[in-house]
Amino acid sequence: MLEEIRLQAEQAAAELLEAAHLKKGNLIVIGCSSSEISDHRIGSHSSEEIGQAVFSAIYEVFKAQGIYVAAQCCEHLNRALILEREAAELYGYEPVSVVPQLKAGGSFASAAYRIFKEPVAVEAIKAHAGMDIGNTLIGMHLKAVAVPVRLKTNRIGFANVVAARTRPKYIGGVRACYEDSRE
Repeated sequence: MLEEIRLQAEQAAAELLEAAHLKKGNLIVIGCSSSEISDHRIGSHSSEEIGQAVFSAIYEVFKAQGIYVAAQCCEHLNRALILEREAAELYGYEPVSVVPQLKAGGSFASAAYRIFKEPVAVEAIKAHAGMDIGNTLIGMHLKAVAVPVRLKTNRIGFANVVAARTRPKYIGGVRACYEDSRE
């Protein structure tokens, strides 16, 4: 089952990468409930193995393209995020002091903390795209205009997968012209 979950996570990440038109240095937020993946209520059956499998699969896809991954912690850490110090410094996010654990932060964020070269926690970000695996509510960490992205891979294990990209705000009214024509 872990290999199937890993493949689903990798496929969903690859689909989002293509659909969101992300560029090197962009930031993506991922929220993940290992409980939902294993067909349990969110926060009730955290699995270190599932968190590790999903994070490593997703991280490999985005890291290969130079895209920073931010792993959203669970509600027990107020949905703080774990990311590389380099990304936090690049975007001006101030680190806070916390280390995610299985029952406070979750298995996905804990895996990120172990895998990142120099992990830090921050309280909030404004990401260019995001993926929500298992109803973790990542919307607060996306830029202002989020556009839904339909993925063919809309489940990882038993968890629903919802994705989004962002775009600049359209301003100026009916006479304005816009650069972003991806919609």
